[in-house]
Amino acid sequence: MVLQIARRLRALIDKEGNMKAYMTRNEDVFIPLKVRVAKAQKQRADLFVSIHADAFTSRQPSGSSVFALSTKGATSTAAKYLAQTQNASDLIGGVSKSGDRYVDHTMFDMVQSLTIADSLKFGKAVLEKMGNINNLHKNRVEQAGFAVLKAPDIPSILVETAFISNVEEERKLKTAKFQQEVAESILAGIKAYFADGATLARRG
Repeated sequence: MVLQIARRLRALIDKEGNMKAYMTRNEDVFIPLKVRVAKAQKQRADLFVSIHADAFTSRQPSGSSVFALSTKGATSTAAKYLAQTQNASDLIGGVSKSGDRYVDHTMFDMVQSLTIADSLKFGKAVLEKMGNINNLHKNRVEQAGFAVLKAPDIPSILVETAFISNVEEERKLKTAKFQQEVAESILAGIKAYFADGATLARRG
């Protein structure tokens, strides 16, 4: 279901003329989260959107949500990113490594802090549009340490379209109408985000 929504969103984006969508997966197969982030960075993406269907042990919860990376998540990944790459300039927006670990960490934190701020703005724009087609599980952008949101230089959000564990919402998710509405809402959020003066390709 979420792959179908992603395909619908890709079709809508590609029709815009001034935007191009890249899928991290085209088939219903699992792609490791780190690989998804790497694919987005390889394409020098301006935005990253992960589309999910939420689930819970209870069938009661319902509604759509949008997540951005948490500050806690950003802090915990800084050292890991810098330690695992030999070319940190690709990770920190084209800023070359200084040779000083403290300075490198500071530059990384600055770039990621800006990215998280942009992610929250982007998420807010999408959440507002999602509220037009479905009840919202939360009225604000939530933050968590999702691995798929940890690209330090790409504003990234995770859209929880609805609760698949809720019978009514599961039924809705299977319909072409709702899938199209979700795709259109995400596109509308993307447009609103850029209309508000978002910066393209911080990585240069």
